[in-house]
Amino acid sequence: MRKKMVVLIGLVIVLLCPGLVLSDCLDLKRSTSYYVQGSHSIIFYEGVRPMARVEVPYCALSPSSSVRFINSYVCDGDDIMVDGSKCIIMSVSSGSTSPF
Repeated sequence: MRKKMVVLIGLVIVLLCPGLVLSDCLDLKRSTSYYVQGSHSIIFYEGVRPMARVEVPYCALSPSSSVRFINSYVCDGDDIMVDGSKCIIMSVSSGSTSPF
C-alpha cells in the first residue's frame, strides 16, 4: 500500500509540475572557458572537455560577448550576465548527456 502511495504522489508531482521535474541544473564553477555558438547558445568547457550548453534565446550573443555567472549552479530559468545585462537561461544541457 505504501509503495502505491509513493508512486501515486510521484506521478501527481510530474503531472502538476513538469518544469520542476524536467529542468536540468548543473554546477559550472569548474568551467575554465566558453564558446559562443550561434547567436543564442554558449558552450562551457572544463579544460578541453565540454561541460554544458546553455541556451539564452532572448539575448543576442556574439563571439566577443562577455559572459558571467550570477550563480555557479545554474538551472533552466535562472539568469546569466551577458555583456552586462541579465539574460534568462532557457535550457541547460550537460556535456555528458547530449552531444554538442
